[in-house]
Amino acid sequence: MNIPSGFLKKLLQGLVAGIVGAFLAISLYLPGWLDVWEAKTWDWRVGALAKPVKTTDDIRLILLDQNSLDWAKEENGLAWPWPREVYTAIIHFCQRNGAKAVAFDVLFTEPSKYGVDDDRALASAIHESKSFVGAVSLSRSAGTERQWPSFAPEPQFKVVGLDQWLTSTGAGDVVFPRAAFPIKEISAAAGVLADVHLNPDRDNVYRRATLFHVFDGRVLPSLALGSYLAVHPDIPLKLNVGRFSIGDREIPIDRRGNAILNFRGTAGTHKSYSAAAVIQSELRMQSGEKPTITDPDAFKDAYVFFGFSAPGLFDLRPTPVSGVYPGVEINATMLDNLLANDFFRPVPAAFVIAMTLMIAILAGLATSSVSGIAKSAMVYVFFIAAPVVICLIAYREGFWLPLVVQETGVALTLFSAGLIYYTTEGRQKMFIKNAFKQYLSPAVIEKLIQHPEHLKLGGERRMLSIFFSDLEGFTGISEGLDPEALTSLLNDYLSAMTDIIHEEGGTVDKYEGDAIIAFWNAPLEQPDHARRCVRAAMRCQARLAEMRPMFRERLGKDLKMRIGINSGPAIVGNMGSHTRFDYTMIGDAVNLASRLEGINKQFGTYTMISQSAMEQMDGAFPVRELSRVAVVGRKEPVVVYEPLLPEDIERMQSRLAGFSKGLTLFYQGDFPAAETVFSGLADEDPAARAYMNKCRELIDHPPEEWQGVWVITTK
Repeated sequence: MNIPSGFLKKLLQGLVAGIVGAFLAISLYLPGWLDVWEAKTWDWRVGALAKPVKTTDDIRLILLDQNSLDWAKEENGLAWPWPREVYTAIIHFCQRNGAKAVAFDVLFTEPSKYGVDDDRALASAIHESKSFVGAVSLSRSAGTERQWPSFAPEPQFKVVGLDQWLTSTGAGDVVFPRAAFPIKEISAAAGVLADVHLNPDRDNVYRRATLFHVFDGRVLPSLALGSYLAVHPDIPLKLNVGRFSIGDREIPIDRRGNAILNFRGTAGTHKSYSAAAVIQSELRMQSGEKPTITDPDAFKDAYVFFGFSAPGLFDLRPTPVSGVYPGVEINATMLDNLLANDFFRPVPAAFVIAMTLMIAILAGLATSSVSGIAKSAMVYVFFIAAPVVICLIAYREGFWLPLVVQETGVALTLFSAGLIYYTTEGRQKMFIKNAFKQYLSPAVIEKLIQHPEHLKLGGERRMLSIFFSDLEGFTGISEGLDPEALTSLLNDYLSAMTDIIHEEGGTVDKYEGDAIIAFWNAPLEQPDHARRCVRAAMRCQARLAEMRPMFRERLGKDLKMRIGINSGPAIVGNMGSHTRFDYTMIGDAVNLASRLEGINKQFGTYTMISQSAMEQMDGAFPVRELSRVAVVGRKEPVVVYEPLLPEDIERMQSRLAGFSKGLTLFYQGDFPAAETVFSGLADEDPAARAYMNKCRELIDHPPEEWQGVWVITTK
């Protein structure tokens, strides 16, 4: 295969620039030198795209906020810390309202200063709730317990594969040597004991969380997982490298046991209630009064978390969605992700490296293949924006795809490729553009710039969508105009139509008087070429309708245009002599498009497309089948259609249904019945009128062998 040297040179330049840019970016990525900036871009993505999901409404927060502290002090004379008996009202209210589980993000590791009866009152309420989750604090240096205390119930669940996972990952971060348990009354009463330890990233922002930790060989679930296990105590748990299976849910985790949180929004996204409001509601209900919280289903079938949000209680954490975020809501977010099974999945480093290399090479090839400030700027903007778009899409699909390494690779590639371009290729491309801009379309010039070796005769077979248009009765119109008026009219008309064709990416082949010949999918490939071609036709008809009053003033009559469209294989390329040639097309598909433009006369239509074009445009516009026609110069009949606008369908629904019925009868050879149907539509539908006349002709002169084909005898 003969590959042009110019193409190889550009390919080499793009490859070199891309490989250099990717290598430098990956060299910064692998040691973690880009992590600080990557974390910031992740926070931006989370802040921009975080949104609640269905499971968000399954969770409720009860927050001990500043208003609750003020209420307790001013109305009840309670200083902080509160008597533990106050919390019993919260537990009772949740139980009364049908909460699934109640988790307290509060450490009761010391006896109450109000006496043992205070502790017993809280323990009694916890015992009655059955699905209560208590808090344990794990530490490496603090905590009184070095072994699982006898007064605390043993965990009822086991994690299959825990020892193997610890051995294979070396995840010592999840194992803690010390713990502070709740006092024995509360520990004994709690249905599940859970760890409330949360670890931030290196910049102290909480983006990840660990679903479990290990103490004395036993797994302590997080407050979120503990709440889930309190409701589903028998669900199987299994650990493998890279995932933590909870029933049929598989949570992606790293080698340290961390899962990436999928935040739902800023603080308060999970529906929250003030602790004061909950306590007041319970006390009022106990007294037979109307509660402060009037919604009887506020906590029904919900997972409830109780925690602190008052600034003075020091449980506010920085997260990607907010610099001040209650720690208890991080646990709520973790449970939300567990219920929805949508923790973010980290993208493997190998994929990141491959992605960075690919986009850097593409950026290098692209910037080496264009010329001019405007197009170069477009390439720069596209490839700088592309990693952002890709990473936003990855976010939507549940992946954390690193952005900064890709942006770094693109930036370094574009810089080096730009230097190569302006020192090697710039002069040649500028010469070609200046030499041929007066003769060839911008699209052809761009292709010549990319492939200078194409400056020779020759063509290639391509699938094209071909557009032929002609003005109705223009010969008679032109005879009544002086040359200046005719030229002005044609310039106005052709300019308007050509602008639309170019906007839709078409190449104007030539003008023949008032006729326009254009095509799509060459010189540049356009997978949607048929859609573009038909859309251009519909836009041209609409634009001519807008201009018609102006032309009527100048001509004294309406100006109407017939368009024929076909999609099919044709030869396209530079054709002519060695000294003068055009970029044009030839082939049977071209001839058919020309025939379809003329066939419009038979049916009183103004836009007609072939079956091939209809199939290629893949439903972009509704159509009605017009006929099966046999055109001059072709043996096989062609099914032709009239494209319609979506808004035409409702307006013409009954007419279209009638036309379809008549067409079926026509195909079957039942000309009297078809004529009856078409007669009822003839006043409002020119195509139906044409069929009415055709049916009468066939009734008078029945065909010897009917194939359902309308034979066109004129070009």
